Amino acid sequence: MKESKKLVFAMQNYIILLVGIAVLVIGFVLMASDTEKYGFGDLGLTIGPLTVVAGLLIQFVAILYKPKKSEDQA
Repeated sequence: MKESKKLVFAMQNYIILLVGIAVLVIGFVLMASDTEKYGFGDLGLTIGPLTVVAGLLIQFVAILYKPKKSEDQA
């Protein structure tokens, strides 16, 4: 008999996690692409870090998100 293993999260959680990782990568790329000396431009000091913080918040949402169960899954 084959034992089915359940995943820790639902599929929606993993999708949100991937979106959060993508936002984090975009934030780090924005900070790295700043052309000002020592990263003191708008990308390095404001837009990039805010994007990274948004990515971290998306990760927390993905971990805490609990999808609603439909009637056929109950």
